[in-house]
Formats: sequence, structure tokens, C-alpha cells
Amino acid sequence: MTESRPPPAVVMRAIDKRFGAVQANRAVDLTVPAGTVHGIVGENGAGKSTLMSILYGFYQADGGSIEVEGQSARIRNSHDAIALGIGMVHQHFMLVDTLSALDNIMLGAEPAWRLNAARRIVRDRLETLMRDTGLEVTLDAKVEDLPVGERQRLEILKALYRGARILILDEPTAVLTPQEIEQLFVTLRRLRAQGTTILLITHKLKEIMALCDAVTVMRQGAVVLDTPIASTSIDALAEAMVGRHVHLGRIEGAKAAPGAELMRAEGLAWRDAFGVPRLDGVSLALHAGEIVGIAGVSGNGQSELLDALAGLLVPQQGTLAITAGGGPRRFTPAHWLAPDVARELGIAHVPEDRHKRGLVLPFAAWESAVLGYQRQPRYNRAGWLQPAAMRGACAQMMENFDVRPRQSELRSSKFSGGNQQKLVLAREAAPGPPILLVGQPTRGVDIGAIEFIHERLRAMRDAGSTVLLVSSELDEILALADRVLVMNAGRIVGELPIEQCSEAALGRLMGGAAQPLAA
Repeated sequence: MTESRPPPAVVMRAIDKRFGAVQANRAVDLTVPAGTVHGIVGENGAGKSTLMSILYGFYQADGGSIEVEGQSARIRNSHDAIALGIGMVHQHFMLVDTLSALDNIMLGAEPAWRLNAARRIVRDRLETLMRDTGLEVTLDAKVEDLPVGERQRLEILKALYRGARILILDEPTAVLTPQEIEQLFVTLRRLRAQGTTILLITHKLKEIMALCDAVTVMRQGAVVLDTPIASTSIDALAEAMVGRHVHLGRIEGAKAAPGAELMRAEGLAWRDAFGVPRLDGVSLALHAGEIVGIAGVSGNGQSELLDALAGLLVPQQGTLAITAGGGPRRFTPAHWLAPDVARELGIAHVPEDRHKRGLVLPFAAWESAVLGYQRQPRYNRAGWLQPAAMRGACAQMMENFDVRPRQSELRSSKFSGGNQQKLVLAREAAPGPPILLVGQPTRGVDIGAIEFIHERLRAMRDAGSTVLLVSSELDEILALADRVLVMNAGRIVGELPIEQCSEAALGRLMGGAAQPLAA
């Protein structure tokens, strides 16, 4: 007698969802077998997050039906979803920073009315759960003191504690280091082996191929491909997502022609409030007509270096010389570069975190499109802002950088992550600055937008600008950079021309090896 298969964990049939004039989901069918990892991919705005938000009860579908573990389900809110064994981990964590990890898990699900008794019960359950799943979290630490990878484990643990048998992960690796990504994958494979069903929303096709059993591709709100992983490839998925061939690798024959030196930093050193050296004698030079990549595991000084060069952080030691934008100018810690002076000298900055530093999310797009440039004569006359000029400039940026929708009055928060990123890049790159500092330009961005952003960065280099690129994606560094600096523990530990770069060579330097392998 053969053992009967369990019903699918999730079946969604003919799901429709409209937001005003926008049809977010169009007759979407999705079937996810129990105990599998199922990828859901698509461009920003393709409808994948909307579909998962319907499954988790954040939105109500306008039409269609849902079955969970073989039973018809009406999911009106997240409480209904949790009761059905569905948990969701969002790209931006839903945690209270000032509470401990234990209290975050317990919040809203206290098993006893006395707090100390509740904590004891929850701790015992969590210790068992952590042993079973390998999700190690420091339960008594405040969330604000936890590294990003541990916060994510906390979110997954919180969902499992509430009984999740179906786990939705939205861009789970967007802010993780390579080591944290590998650790997460080990955990997810372990959960799958224990019978948990995982729905993975991501833009990273390598991760889909490495982790998933099957994948669904969405475009313009509809499913355009649903296939086992064994029957597809990265190129096929990329083409299905965008509707055309996408090139993300290095362009053969493209060569930099470095010109005059535009910026030189010597001996930059900075210690944080705990005395930890984040920059430890960093020196570099940037020349016109080149893209310089900085590789390194996140947290090794790349962020602090970008901030120092943009005037957002004052080092305790070192000098900075700028010959672009009417220089030469020389800066020391006693009189360091200020952000407004940086803009006057033609230094533009695309920050690593577009939400915290790149945009004011409640602002209209046209307001975000001029942040930092609002004092320039084109937007300001005798101290009076010129909204009409700002709106016109924003409309032009949206056209040139393919920001969708082209609605300058729409709040910045209402754009997808990829279009928010293109808006920030448009603001900084549109004036054609001689120096562009870019941090994580394609984090959380879909494959079509990645191709577009890469093209723009190459165009800036070819027009004579210098681009300093910080990215945690080695593929991105290898596709764009003309030479690569590697940072480890706050120091530049190696420099390689792109011809000598490989993942192995860069990986050795990133890990602290004194000498790179031959490329």
C-alpha cells in the first residue's frame, strides 16, 4: 500500500487584486507542495509581494480562492493567517528595538498574565525550538544591539514560535553578509527537512537556483513561468522576468581610460564610541574615467569610508585632497569636508540605505528628487524655493532614469524599492558630477533595474567621472569595476586590476589572507 501524499501547503486560484487604476494581480494561480522551498520572482511592481500579502492577510483579494493544507481558507487579517500556520518575515524587520529578543517573541502571545512567569514559559519553549532548528538568538539582548543576521533569525524564530508551518520570506538576504546568507540557507534547508514549507521572494536568481525546489515568475501582475528548478536556468528566469534578454556580466572589450586624479585620501583613521577602529590608515586615489570597486564583508569599514569621503563623518586622523570642482582643496580632521561643500565640489553620494539617508519617505517624489540640491540657483531664487522648477526637474529625471510610475506628486514611500533607488541615483547622477560615491546601488533591486543602474554607472565613467562603488555583491564588483580595493578590519588589504580579479582571489583578501590567489 503506497503512502498518500499530503495536500499542497498552499493553493491560490485566480487571484485578482487592484489598487485604483493599477492591476497588481491578474488571475494568479500558485500551488506550493508541502515541505518545499518555492521561489517567487519578478521585477519590482510585478505583484509578488502583493500576492504574499494576500496570503498573509494584509490585503484582501478582489477575486479568487485560497486553500491551506487542503482546506478552503478565508484570510481576513494576519491573525487568521497565523491561526492557519502561516508566518511572514518582512524585508524591513517588524521588531521593537528597545525590547529584548525574548520580549519581542512573546509580545502579543504571552502564555501567562504574570510577566516573569510568561518569560520562563516562553524561554523554555524557545530553547527547545532553537536546538531543533539551529536558530540561535541571544534572548536577553536588546534588538538594537543585535547584528542584522541575528535579527532575521529572531523574526523566523518568532514566526515558528507562533506555530508557522508555512513561512513567507520577503527579500531575506538583502542586508546580510555572505556568511550570514550561507548560515540562513543552512537553517532553511534544515526547516525544509523538518517539513516546513517556505515561500521565498527574492531578486537574487543565484539564490533561487541554489535553494529552491520550484519557482514562479511574475510579470505585470501575472504568472509567466512556473517550473521546477531542475528545468530552468538563471538566464531563462531573467528573460521571463523582464521579457527580453538581460545582460548583467562584464561587457567584453570595455576598458577604462583613467585620467587626472580627482580625489586622494591619506591615512584615514576613525574609532567608534567603543574605541573600535573602523578606519585604520586607509589611503586611496580616484581618477577621472574609472570605476573603483571596494569589496569586503559588510562591517569592515566600507560604510565609514563612504561617509568620510562624503563629509558625513570626520576622521580622527588623515587628510583628503580634492582637485575636482574648482579645487584643489585639502581637508584635515580639524577642518573636514562638510556635505554642502562636497556638493559644491561636485561630489555626489548615493547612500547605502535609501530609506534612512536617501529619501524622506513621506515627501512627494519631486521633493525627494532635489534633497541636498535645494539651495542651487535652479531651484532657489533669493532664498525662495521654486516648486515648478523642482517638479520639472523631477519629471525629467523620471523620464531619463525610467522611474515608474512617472508621478512626481506620488509619495516617495509609494514607489517600489527599485524605483526609489533609481530616483536617488537620478538625483545624484543627473548633474554629471565628477565624483560619484555609491553604496550598495542594487540592494533589493530587480534584475531589470540592476541592468539599467549598471549602464548608468558605466556611462558616467565613460563621460569622465570617477565612480567609487561599495557593494556586498562580488558579481556586481566584477561586472563594473576597473580595479578593486579589498577592505578587512578597517584597512585596505589588497588592490587588484580587474584582469586579476576572481571570486577566489577577492574572497581570500576579504577573509584576511595576506596574498591573493592568482586569478
